[in-house]
Amino acid sequence: MGAAMFYHLTRRPMEATLPVLLERSLAQGWRVVVRGAADRLERLDHALWGPEDSFLPHGLAGGPHDALQPVLLTAGTDMTNEPSCLMSVHGAEVDADEVKRLDRVCILFDGHDEAALNVARGQWKALTAAGCSAQYWSEESGRWEKKQER
Repeated sequence: MGAAMFYHLTRRPMEATLPVLLERSLAQGWRVVVRGAADRLERLDHALWGPEDSFLPHGLAGGPHDALQPVLLTAGTDMTNEPSCLMSVHGAEVDADEVKRLDRVCILFDGHDEAALNVARGQWKALTAAGCSAQYWSEESGRWEKKQER
């Protein structure tokens, strides 16, 4: 049974935080699905290409090699690359079965966006009410600190 890790972004933007978490996940030998808003995934795609020395192997869903992608960016619920980890961005939905089935679910949300905060609070309540293990991480102090666990 996995866990839902909530990452409250207040100091660094999604485009800076996501690659770090993806690198750590790939180092674990995991495949990852990044689920987000369709109109914003292209921006994340470009961020992951980054400078030559920081490229993360990935692809946008809908290509011919989705099943082979170490990191698959998608707006849907498809998990054709058989991931161990799901990363939810832009308020993308996560259900309790996914948390229980996968090794890890990461929910990243913008701490400066009231709507994003409300979505994350709702996700926390729904997932913990369904019996999922959850951790809340904050970067307010300048480094990531676990603030709550259920």
